[in-house]
Amino acid sequence: MPDQIEPWNQKPMALHLRSPLIPLTLALVLLSGCSGSLSFLSAYRINVEQGNIVTPEMIEQLKPGMTRRQVRFVMGTPLIEDTFNTDRWDYRYFLRNGNKTLKESKLSVFFEGDNLVNVTGSEVPDWASTIEQAPQSDSADGEAQEGA
Repeated sequence: MPDQIEPWNQKPMALHLRSPLIPLTLALVLLSGCSGSLSFLSAYRINVEQGNIVTPEMIEQLKPGMTRRQVRFVMGTPLIEDTFNTDRWDYRYFLRNGNKTLKESKLSVFFEGDNLVNVTGSEVPDWASTIEQAPQSDSADGEAQEGA
């Protein structure tokens, strides 16, 4: 029986197993460099919501002259209460999937004392589009009068 072994089967076992590993290793190295374009090989990423969800119904409930307490009741606690400018509250919202931002909204609410005077941002109530930002225009007028 040993004299019937064919010549193609005379290779050592190590060479026979190593030859398919070389192309396979090369293919894996090349595919790892293309992982950005092959999205099916990447991990699943969930949608992440951050900030305040502000609906159009909430925005339409805002009226000039509302107190801070009433605004907080309608809109919720603001994401940012600036310690240097206490007359401004910011409501920000982000919807992200990994590094990609799917949706973003920003709404700033301005007060004069304890009363609501203006709203700016991506969606504003009808009355807010005609009113200028009172806190900024007062400081600009004051500087102009001091220089005269």
